[in-house]
Amino acid sequence: MPRAADTPFVVDRGSSVPLFRQLYERTRAAIATGRLRPGDRLPSARSLAAQLGAARGTVDAAYATLAGEGWIIGRGAAGTVVAPQLGGSPRPPAALAAPRQPARSALGAEAAPRPFRMGLPALDAFPRKLWARLVAREARALAIGGLSHPDPAGDRGLRDAIAAYLAISRGVSCTPGQVFVTGGYQGALSLVARTLLAPGAEVWFEDPGYHLARRALVAAGARLVPVSVDDDGICVEEAIRRAPQACLAVVTPSHQSPLGVALSLPRRLALLAWAEAHSAWVIEDDYDGEFHYAGRPLPALKSLDRADVVLYAGSFSKVLFPGLRLGYLVVPERLAERFSAAHLLGGELGRFEQAVVARFMADGHFARHLKRMRGLYRSRRAALATALAAAFGDRLGLDRQAGGMHLLARPAGNTPDTELVRLAERHGLAPAPLSAHAIEADLGPGLLLSFTNIPEAQAEAAAQALLGAIGRRLAPPPRWR
Repeated sequence: MPRAADTPFVVDRGSSVPLFRQLYERTRAAIATGRLRPGDRLPSARSLAAQLGAARGTVDAAYATLAGEGWIIGRGAAGTVVAPQLGGSPRPPAALAAPRQPARSALGAEAAPRPFRMGLPALDAFPRKLWARLVAREARALAIGGLSHPDPAGDRGLRDAIAAYLAISRGVSCTPGQVFVTGGYQGALSLVARTLLAPGAEVWFEDPGYHLARRALVAAGARLVPVSVDDDGICVEEAIRRAPQACLAVVTPSHQSPLGVALSLPRRLALLAWAEAHSAWVIEDDYDGEFHYAGRPLPALKSLDRADVVLYAGSFSKVLFPGLRLGYLVVPERLAERFSAAHLLGGELGRFEQAVVARFMADGHFARHLKRMRGLYRSRRAALATALAAAFGDRLGLDRQAGGMHLLARPAGNTPDTELVRLAERHGLAPAPLSAHAIEADLGPGLLLSFTNIPEAQAEAAAQALLGAIGRRLAPPPRWR
């Protein structure tokens, strides 16, 4: 075996530090100090495991952690190399003492998302060159009028494109005048709160539910009424018993956040009937309804809305990229004037970004991108689920629903999911705890694992990295006689 002075690929079997962790630390130190330079090729996991006399999973876990932090990248048949974007002067050894953060590019942005991080589309698959051409095109076409104050409701071309898209893909019939462009979903909630909610108003809220939406509504002065969720979605009968006079219900009917179930048709109809009978409103958060992988998806709740009580919210963060900070809200026609007045108080969004998105949609790129992402996510989801099952066996159950952008994993044992997340974060991973989404519900430990930024070729390494991070805190596998 090569001496430590010659190569970072050595391990000390007498150490209490796990082998994969030693390999990770020494490889990281070699990159930071310049012994391994940007573009240098690393040994394959198979050959390095044979060299060290270790299991291949040990090397896979170390490589996955390094890749998750942006130190190395995989290039398919070309092997694994030190990330070229780390070019420039080597990092000083002192950098190793700092808290571990994802590697950053020269512009300060993360080089790559950490494995399992929620809320991100597949950034590696976004058509950046096409987007750059559209940006340049819109910049060249910018006229004097484009330098003035934009329409507070949003760019008219973008609102036209959104209305056309929703009519075809989600069965939502609306005019551009009912569409308001917002600063993401949080902006949509803020607009609804300013327009419809009085301080202390009761709001039905899924339990568990999207934690950032919960915070936004509480900050707006709403009094949340937690309503449990089962395999058919939010329990409407329970909500009516608890707060029949609530003025608003906030739901994720296509793919419940975070459990992933779809709101059944009987409950959809019951929810709409309650809202009509009590002059209440329903916010439909269709945050990832475009991504469905098995069977025919149910149409949007808004498509069943004959009484015009549903406000439909969508976001470009999950389908394009979160840096846009753009979303939209479709309001009932009878509320359009009230929302126009309230939107004037919410500040204006940049016109240029809206114009680029409008062109992206009008030229057909948006529909093609969504189709491609559905196929990509279906493959990445299956690969990660298979890899997790192989790595963990019975110690990690998976709730695989028909759609969405994440898997819900149920770890065996009684270790709190927040503690498991802390352990994973120390290894450069970024799962989210299920318990953070609960208000009153007792859900047991759960991990939310996004698969969108884990290519199929890296699924096994990601699963092994998670096993190395939390495996010791899970219940042992059953012993068969």
